[in-house]
Amino acid sequence: MNLVWQDLSAANDVTCSPMHPIAAASPVLDPTIGIVVCIPSYRRAQLLRMTLRSLAGQRTRRRFAVVVVENDAAERTSVAVASDVLRLQDLMGLCVVEPRQGNCHAINAAFEMALAAFPQAAHFLMIDDDEVASPDWLERMLRAAETSGADIVGGPVWAKFDEDEKRGLRDHPAFRPAYDASGPVPMIYGCGNCLIRRHVFTRLGLPAFDLRFNFLGGGDTDFFARCRAAGMRFYWAADAVITESVPRSRTSPAWLALRGLRIGAINYHVQRRLADDVGSQLRLIAKLVALLPFSLFRAMCLALTSRKALIALHPIIVATGSALAAFGFEPQPYKASKIIS
Repeated sequence: MNLVWQDLSAANDVTCSPMHPIAAASPVLDPTIGIVVCIPSYRRAQLLRMTLRSLAGQRTRRRFAVVVVENDAAERTSVAVASDVLRLQDLMGLCVVEPRQGNCHAINAAFEMALAAFPQAAHFLMIDDDEVASPDWLERMLRAAETSGADIVGGPVWAKFDEDEKRGLRDHPAFRPAYDASGPVPMIYGCGNCLIRRHVFTRLGLPAFDLRFNFLGGGDTDFFARCRAAGMRFYWAADAVITESVPRSRTSPAWLALRGLRIGAINYHVQRRLADDVGSQLRLIAKLVALLPFSLFRAMCLALTSRKALIALHPIIVATGSALAAFGFEPQPYKASKIIS
């Protein structure tokens, strides 16, 4: 299948890059759909199947479509899975291939294709290809958007560990959701469980995620920080739950340390981008200088409350990551050669 909906792009209210050819699609594609769920995917075919099944099982009367983006142009295993599910008419939607490897490329392609292929859609949600949506996830996210009037809604992603003895890591900052209760929040930080209204893309422009975060990660944090700076309102839907499969490889001390360094680097780059004058740049430098000793204090507090070394060390590692990033040193976990599923 090599179809391209060039005629739909003219109806869109945002400027899109050229649309990707459709690699797989459901028998029926209705361009009047108002809700689209975006799913970037890379070498997680079996987990993607579970993600799609969880979407097919949503308890809602709302009509929605999915847009899957395959970011492995060589193997294309996600295309095969998406084709199987869409062909059986369990879901309406399509799958495209983004040949440019990287986290931001894949997510940008998902949003751009969704905006162009469904020109009447007002709400765009995202779920990762290693996540499973609870049966009422979609309904609760939409209701939160409608009742709150927020521009962006976020929800919790709870870790599901392969090994029972790793469950204690649920309280680690790398896995714990940003907020506990539903309500307005200053900002959300991740796109693995989010809803974004169409006018957000119209106002901020496309591509949504800055390619400078393509291999580091954090394009979502940067995007939401720019949304906050533009006056967008955020809301947290604590009952719109998604679970994430966490393999053993992502529970090792080495991986958690790398995650902490990455968070620190992302924090630095997001703040550096928003520091657009000399005064704010000097304040950022002062903050970096103060961050390391303050992280020691936070680590001691966490050691007393959690009694887990991996959790207590996290603030120190994050502060170190910010300092290293200021000197040009940072991890790049989203390069294909470094991805561990």
